[in-house]
Amino acid sequence: MTKRHKSSREKLEREGLPKVVDDPRGRGRMLIPKPLDVDALVRRVHRGKLATVDQIRERLARDFGADLTCPLTTGIFLRIAAEAAEEDASRGERDVTPYWRVIKGDGSLNEKLPGGVEAQAARLREEGHTVEPGKSKGPPRVANFANSLQSLQSAHPELVEGSPQNP
Repeated sequence: MTKRHKSSREKLEREGLPKVVDDPRGRGRMLIPKPLDVDALVRRVHRGKLATVDQIRERLARDFGADLTCPLTTGIFLRIAAEAAEEDASRGERDVTPYWRVIKGDGSLNEKLPGGVEAQAARLREEGHTVEPGKSKGPPRVANFANSLQSLQSAHPELVEGSPQNP
């Protein structure tokens, strides 16, 4: 019997997280977010604006009273949110998570998002951003990206900022 693969939408809506744990590297309390937490923050990034993965991690840590957010799971969950958005778009949905607005901390594009850096660059150009070639063999970057960064507000207004959480 073959095992059915979960859709990205099913992965996005997975239960069991978030949780705050001791960081194995000793940096304090680390949030392991749930995929929908990452998706909710990405959905708050407006057209013409950008957010970095670091901003998402910092906002989530503040929201849940942690010292940091796990970089590995945040990256995985960003990709799942992006793949779910593409699944939704393929079914004709128009209000999808604008994952292409999330860049790396240095302004570079993310090779692991659907369609790679070419697709992300095309969408960002459509929204008025200038994308320039990367340095050396690095990925392309958004020119003057810092001018377009959006301050991320909590996607969890029910949480009191700075309070310890371990849902």
